[in-house]
Amino acid sequence: MTDSKRRRRLMTASALLGGVLVLTGCSGGEEASASGGSGDSSQARTDEAAAQKSSEAQITISPKDGSANASINNSAAVTVSKGTLTGVTMTTQDGKAVAGQVSADRKSWKPTTQLERSTTYKVAAEAKDSEGRIAHENASFTTVSPANSFIGTFTPDDGSTVGVGMPVSINFDKAIADKAAVQKGITVSSSSGQEVACHWFSANRMDCRPQEYWKEGSTVTLKLALDGVEGANGVYGVQQKTVTFHIGRNQVSYVDAKTKQMKITQDGKVVKTIPISAGSPDHKTYEGQMVISEKFKQTRMNGATVGFTDDDGKGEYDIKDVPHAMRLTGSGTFIHGNYWGAPSVFGGANTSHGCVGLQDKKGAGDPGMPAAWFFDHSLIGDVVVVQHTGDKTVSPDNGLNGWNMDWAQWKAGSAA
Repeated sequence: MTDSKRRRRLMTASALLGGVLVLTGCSGGEEASASGGSGDSSQARTDEAAAQKSSEAQITISPKDGSANASINNSAAVTVSKGTLTGVTMTTQDGKAVAGQVSADRKSWKPTTQLERSTTYKVAAEAKDSEGRIAHENASFTTVSPANSFIGTFTPDDGSTVGVGMPVSINFDKAIADKAAVQKGITVSSSSGQEVACHWFSANRMDCRPQEYWKEGSTVTLKLALDGVEGANGVYGVQQKTVTFHIGRNQVSYVDAKTKQMKITQDGKVVKTIPISAGSPDHKTYEGQMVISEKFKQTRMNGATVGFTDDDGKGEYDIKDVPHAMRLTGSGTFIHGNYWGAPSVFGGANTSHGCVGLQDKKGAGDPGMPAAWFFDHSLIGDVVVVQHTGDKTVSPDNGLNGWNMDWAQWKAGSAA
């Protein structure tokens, strides 16, 4: 046999042997797997066995783990399917526990208190399936920050009784860019069935009222559904609440600066007439419909705070105990008691710096004084109509005085 033939046969034998070795290697793996070795099928069986031992309970925590700008009202919730909750804990980042309640069917849990803004919360939940196997789930989220949220301060207060002229007035702590979205989240309704419209005085203030004064004895409901509403770019509402207030008797008082008398009417009938002193010719009182927005048994009035100053910069007046004072405008117009004026002034001369004065005594302790009677018989929200002063009509946004705008103009200021 030649050398070349011998080499070809050796190469063929090596190739066959290599093929046998390769085949043997693959076969050996199958045999090892079949005999319980550590191959892929063994791992699959291990995974399958583990799955069979795991709980079927599926826990869902909202908001999702790692969420930011979460709602302080509705975000936190835990639910479970194919099982029941056996325990839920919610804590702040520093470990303070948050109270919560599991539903009667033990399928859900939620906090029982409102969350704080700009706070990170951790939630740990445990549930079991029908065979008692336990499942766990954990999540962490952060609530919306004050910088990324807005709130509306509203008047009147929940549960209060007010006069027929009291509008709903909401002042927002951030400028509202999307007024339509925010207004959509606010509803005002009356048990009287009166149509209510809202008017934006600025990006921070919206008032709501009916065309005519509220019906006496009615109940007004304000609903704020602003949670998650984007009022401006990246700025979201956080309020979700309902408040109600009651409308008392219909009292409207008419101040006539020409006759220097005030007639108090209830349900359209005059119940009392009180002499007054309005603004002097140099400091005339605004005309128009004004709503009592604050009441003070006694208060300080300093002219410097409303622009009445002497050459030395001090107020032209500074009375530290003005009795029975009730605010009519945001700019400083009051109807109040006056103990420093002569009795002849009331009904006889207009002498004030723009307020409406009623005869009173120092200390606000005499219930027989006209100012005391009016104070005791007035509610926040009552209307005082000032006439014949010779001054301009008060601006509708100066205080709660939107009644000085006609209905068409009022509705034109709505974003709905």
